[in-house]
Amino acid sequence: TRQPPAAGKFRKLLSALKRVWKKKPPQLDTIFNNMSDTATMEQPTQGAGERQPVTKKEITADNPTWCAGCGDFSVLSIYYKLIQKRNIPHESVTTVAGIGCSSRFPYFVQAHGVHYIHGRALSFASGLSISRPDLHVFTFGGDGDAFSIGGNHFVHTARKNVKMTYLVMDNFVYGLTKKQTSPTSPIGFKSKTDNWGALDQPINPMKLAISAGATFVARTSHTNPKHLLEMMEAAMDHDGFSFIECLSECTEFFAGAFDSSNPRKGGEFKLMPEDHDPTDEAAAYALASEDFPGRFGIFYQVQRPTKNALETGVIDAAQGKFEGKPDSEVLQATFNLMK
Repeated sequence: TRQPPAAGKFRKLLSALKRVWKKKPPQLDTIFNNMSDTATMEQPTQGAGERQPVTKKEITADNPTWCAGCGDFSVLSIYYKLIQKRNIPHESVTTVAGIGCSSRFPYFVQAHGVHYIHGRALSFASGLSISRPDLHVFTFGGDGDAFSIGGNHFVHTARKNVKMTYLVMDNFVYGLTKKQTSPTSPIGFKSKTDNWGALDQPINPMKLAISAGATFVARTSHTNPKHLLEMMEAAMDHDGFSFIECLSECTEFFAGAFDSSNPRKGGEFKLMPEDHDPTDEAAAYALASEDFPGRFGIFYQVQRPTKNALETGVIDAAQGKFEGKPDSEVLQATFNLMK
């Protein structure tokens, strides 16, 4: 049978390496060492604690393709600022998103990122978070990606308490597909799918997150960048699933949707009551039930074991049974289970 050209080249290379090895083994070692040295990136000379924060220029990728005035610009700007302020190493910046206007986030951040399939960003981010405990995963999405096609994954990621920050830029409309009713569109909103006005009761993201089991639930707005940064920092510091709803205006298809929460447009940005106890689930749920625009801040925050810690416990317990035993014995024990 005729071999493909690639296979033939590989066989010739392998034969050449074997000939060199038989004649001068040290020479081959030198070759491999030199190859390794040139392939390895030069490490920074300063210690880990002395690393300088990345600059905005270093973490900025493509120019955002959002419409002029889109609230997502504010969220992206604050994300840059968070990375710099918290001195997150460039190689540890991890951004995951689904599908939608807001979900184009990874394209605009010069770092590790994934633009995943519609509604499944949390599934991918969960695997990433559990397998890489050294990273803090930031996941971004919109109201459609989070609460419609991704609603099932939102509920289960929240109840499992997977460690990550999930920020949803809620604009009350499907913007990427040019104005359709979304899960958070208010009753009466006229769109291409409901030109007579939306009839269905919209989802309340705060109530959904609290009842689903999220251990950190907060709310903010793109019009208040200082508050947005505070919420993102608090979410990052929380050990568990951190959910933030950020009102992010779509100036193209739902302009003025959040004017009632913007003091510069005659609205009111109402913070949480000073005496609010964020560990009180009933109180958090009651505050989440207030009429729009509602409150802003941390509604709910408690500590319970993360999915990450629980999975680690299962793995450690399984590995502990075979500690110090030879591989042959471990393999035999596995075969015995199949009998």
